[in-house]
Amino acid sequence: MELMKQFSQKYMKENAPEVNVGDTVRVHIRVKEGSRERIQVFEGTVIAKKHGGIEESFTVRRISYGVGVEKVFPLHAPTIEKVETVRKGKVRRAKLYYLRDRVGKAAKVKENL
Repeated sequence: MELMKQFSQKYMKENAPEVNVGDTVRVHIRVKEGSRERIQVFEGTVIAKKHGGIEESFTVRRISYGVGVEKVFPLHAPTIEKVETVRKGKVRRAKLYYLRDRVGKAAKVKENL
């Protein structure tokens, strides 16, 4: 068990971004297309956080052209350039899967002031 901890410790980010459920975040991802590399931004609401340590991940949901899109991002992945918190959300649940069934204003999360 100690060997696994030591092995995964060197791949973990030193200053991992603070991501909480309910927050609206802007995730900057490094995308490689052929020989070129660019930064793609995905903005949405964090609806879930899973696991811990090296395999920690968070799910971000947004509505794109009327269709709900969810992406799961590993927190310590080298392809994630940075995670900006746009606004803090006030929620009382660990998982916000109920937002999948809601549309429009009902799918909003209150802001934590």
